[in-house]
Amino acid sequence: MIFDPRLCELGEGPLWHPIREQMFWFDINNQKLLSQDRDGPREWRFPEIVSAAGWISEDVLLIAGERDLFLFDLETEEVETLCLLEQDKPKNRPNDGRADPQGGFWIGTMAKDEAVGAGAIYRYYRGELRKLYSDITVPNAICFPPGGTFAHFSDTVTHKVMKVTLDADGWPNAAPEVFLDLTAEGLYPDGAVIDAAGVMWLAQWGASRVAAYDANGAFLRSIPVDAPQTTCPAFAGPQLTALIVTSARKNLDAEALRIAPNSGATFVIEGLTQGQREHQVII
Repeated sequence: MIFDPRLCELGEGPLWHPIREQMFWFDINNQKLLSQDRDGPREWRFPEIVSAAGWISEDVLLIAGERDLFLFDLETEEVETLCLLEQDKPKNRPNDGRADPQGGFWIGTMAKDEAVGAGAIYRYYRGELRKLYSDITVPNAICFPPGGTFAHFSDTVTHKVMKVTLDADGWPNAAPEVFLDLTAEGLYPDGAVIDAAGVMWLAQWGASRVAAYDANGAFLRSIPVDAPQTTCPAFAGPQLTALIVTSARKNLDAEALRIAPNSGATFVIEGLTQGQREHQVII
C-alpha cells in the first residue's frame, strides 16, 4: 500500500517523530526533506544533499548534510551547524543514519559516484564527532536492538550486515562481527530498523522486499514491496505498528519503470509487529 505517492529519485532516511506524530524522509538526489502529517504533504529543499535525521525536540531535527550535521527548526526553517562533516571531501555525501539508545547519532558517508572505500561511518555524541569505520563504499543498515548494548551496520556492496558491542556510552568496544552474510543469495542489504522484540527488518536493494531476521540472524519472513529498489524501513504511527518503507527509481530504465511505476514512492505495511520508539538525539 502506498503511504505517499511522491516519486523520489532516491528515497531514504524515514523517521517517525514521536512527539509531533509526523513522518519524515528524504529524497537524496533532489536534496529534499519530505513529510506527511495530518495536514497533508510538505517538503523542504536544501542547497546540498541531505539524507538522514534524528529528533532533538518537538520542533528541531538534526539533519545530516554534505558539509555538516546541522539543526533544522521545522517551524522557522532556521539552520544551525552542529558540527562539520567531511568538509575536506567534496566528492562525498551522507547516506544512512540513525539515533542510538544513548542519545548519539550514527551517520555513514560515501562517494557521490560510489567510489570503492571512499566513505566512512561516524558517531556524534554529546559534542564529539568520532570516525568509527573507514573504507566504506555504501554505508547502510545502521540500527540498534533494544537495550543499547549492540549496533548494526552494513557496507552494502559486501552483502554483509555487521554487529558490534557497545559500552555504556554507546561507543563500540570490540571488533565488528558478521551478523548476516547474504552473499550466497546475492542480496544487497540497505536500510534497517529493529522492532521492540529485537527482530531486524531489512530493506534489500533490487529484491522488491523487506526481510525479517531474528536476533541470531535467522531468516523469518519477507514482505513484498511494489518497487525493486527498497531503501529503508521505519516504524510509525501512534502505536508504532505501521512499517514505512522508502524506495528509489535511480538507474531504472524505461522498461523497469513500466513494470514498477511506483518505484520511488513511500510505502506502508500495517500490522506486522510493534517498533521501538525513535531515540532522541542529545546534543
